[in-house]
Amino acid sequence: MTTRLVQKRFLKGTREFEILDDVVNVEVRSALSKERVSVGLATLDPEPVVNKPYLQFNSRAGGSPVLSLFLDEPNSEEFNAFVDALKLRVVEQQNTGGGVAGDGQPAGLGGNSFDEPPKFAEPGEDRLRHVREFADPGKLADAIRVLETYGVSDDVPGFIAALEALQKDPENETCMVQLLEAFEELGIRQGAVLTYAPYISILLAGKPY
Repeated sequence: MTTRLVQKRFLKGTREFEILDDVVNVEVRSALSKERVSVGLATLDPEPVVNKPYLQFNSRAGGSPVLSLFLDEPNSEEFNAFVDALKLRVVEQQNTGGGVAGDGQPAGLGGNSFDEPPKFAEPGEDRLRHVREFADPGKLADAIRVLETYGVSDDVPGFIAALEALQKDPENETCMVQLLEAFEELGIRQGAVLTYAPYISILLAGKPY
């Protein structure tokens, strides 16, 4: 079973996906940056959709794209083997109740499986532009609901408050800055937030992984 896929594009850099236990680890590298995140398999819709030039796995909760793979790269055989393995593992996790620990708390609440939280773009106009472009009251409400459902909200009350403020006024730049600051303050808890509400990665980074 293929559990690792590496895709390279001259201008878009390298994307590396690896299925490990109940998550898929993603690393996106370019000449100027490196971003890493873990996405819980149980949070994904097992049936991907084609949105050329990508094959996208969406969130079960909000329907937003979470993982974007370049179609048929590095070749059709490796690509199809990895996609089949990923779909199988997603279904297995959902059938076994993966993603929620026995005490009702989300598995891996401590954060990413990596030693450090994912790094997004530096603060400034670029990040504000991303938030302004991708802020959607309905998707923000979905993200808040999912974090509350899985108990993550109890661990990140300041970030939830910032999400709620932006949901009420998605054009307010002050709310955008407060959300970015609240996310940075999460530290290792960023991983739990991104695992259960992957829309946040799109909101803050301006693109799915």
